[in-house]
Amino acid sequence: MIARLSGKLIIKRPPLLLIDVGGVGYEVEAPMSTFFELPEPGETVSILTHLTIRDDAHILFGFATEDERLLFRSLIKVSGVGPKMALTILSGISAPDFTLYVQSRDATALTRLPGIGKKTAERLVVEMQDRLSEVKGMATAVGGQSGGVQKTSPAHDAVSALIALGYKRADADKMVKAVANEEMGSEELIREALKAQLGR
Repeated sequence: MIARLSGKLIIKRPPLLLIDVGGVGYEVEAPMSTFFELPEPGETVSILTHLTIRDDAHILFGFATEDERLLFRSLIKVSGVGPKMALTILSGISAPDFTLYVQSRDATALTRLPGIGKKTAERLVVEMQDRLSEVKGMATAVGGQSGGVQKTSPAHDAVSALIALGYKRADADKMVKAVANEEMGSEELIREALKAQLGR
């Protein structure tokens, strides 16, 4: 099991990271909450990881904190929630907000996340009630500073990231346009678009 990676950040393109560790490049998929904590490409990074093994691929998922990884591991135990959906949940909602929705049994709020229908949201509310205690710091928000503007348009990068997280292109365009201004970088656009989508 690969539990942690430390090396040079080569690519930072939501939800994909490429990290060079001793000359070996590791592709890692990470939620937006982790992206907000990362340095710029070329700098050293250290992240916690979870390895998923399938018949056709070994996929590494990366997290900025142990609480994020614990929540991810709890989510993938829920019936019908795989690693990709767990990543989408972590990208679209903070751990404290997720806890609030589960504790208040607000399944409707969870259906605002892409790919989560009513039945899945209801399962999450029921099955995560007892599992929230597995995550130590659920009451602490995962924050971070927005990164710098990339070589491509920040709005374009933000839309691409939202599409990669499961939103339709038309919806992603609308979400970004609703919050965009000229001074915002791509990560700030993504963060504000996700907040607006969930009405936070």
